[in-house]
Amino acid sequence: MRNKKHDQENFVKIFRSGTIDGMDSPENSFPKRTSAQTQAVSKLLHRVIIKFLLVILLVGIKSFNLELFARADDSKALIVRKCPDFKVTGDGSAENWALAEWMVLPQRILSGEPLTTKVKVLYSKTGIYFLFNCRDKKLTSTMNADFMDLWKEDVVEIFLWTDDQTPVYFEYEISPLNYELPILISNEKGDLVRWMPFHYDSDRKTRHATTVQGGEMRSNAAITGWTAEFFIPYKLLRPLNNSLPKPDTRWRANFYRIDYDSGISEWSWQLTSKTFHDFEKFGFLVFE
Repeated sequence: MRNKKHDQENFVKIFRSGTIDGMDSPENSFPKRTSAQTQAVSKLLHRVIIKFLLVILLVGIKSFNLELFARADDSKALIVRKCPDFKVTGDGSAENWALAEWMVLPQRILSGEPLTTKVKVLYSKTGIYFLFNCRDKKLTSTMNADFMDLWKEDVVEIFLWTDDQTPVYFEYEISPLNYELPILISNEKGDLVRWMPFHYDSDRKTRHATTVQGGEMRSNAAITGWTAEFFIPYKLLRPLNNSLPKPDTRWRANFYRIDYDSGISEWSWQLTSKTFHDFEKFGFLVFE
């Protein structure tokens, strides 16, 4: 039986000298690193460190983009405060807008550089107000009349589903050139039927205006942003149930923007599956 103490001492010698007791020849020594091996290990460590730093950088960029996209109010509900009626100017200069906070729409599809889209909402005894602020580089808008296919160019859109027991809702679109598309939609399992308002005047008509920042309000102009402000009277929504909100009334809704500067970029408050008409994914407007 081997001497336990001898084994321990021999292990210590091996650990310290890299040789086995009684076998001190260089041939029996543990291999020592050559200069080339040291350089190889150094290069390997260098590559590992570089990859680690790249991972940290990519995570940081992703976090930055997520923050930019949705400093993002991805919450399901928005409290809508009440206010007196006021004039729509297109620049959001009315004092009443101080009652509402900006909500940043997450950018869901990115083509080109990230751009910010913000929304405010208020309501009065006669209708509901919206204010969009859109950072932009180019005014990609050529349509020059109401009730055109505005969604094919730069546009902001709101969808109001006042009664979630019936698949019928109101859609409103407005272009940077201040042309509008107000329509009522029936959506039976994706089968869309649309109506435009008839005798669209007087107290049933919306009030809307747009302004452009950093450039001219003309097609393809270089700009830094544009603003859309509009008012939708409850009387325009009368075919819908629950269209006259009171405190604690809840509507389903969603807000969108599409930009065509370089490819297609899209923003939405609530993420929908295939189309903007995925109304089951809409958020909630809660009237204060």
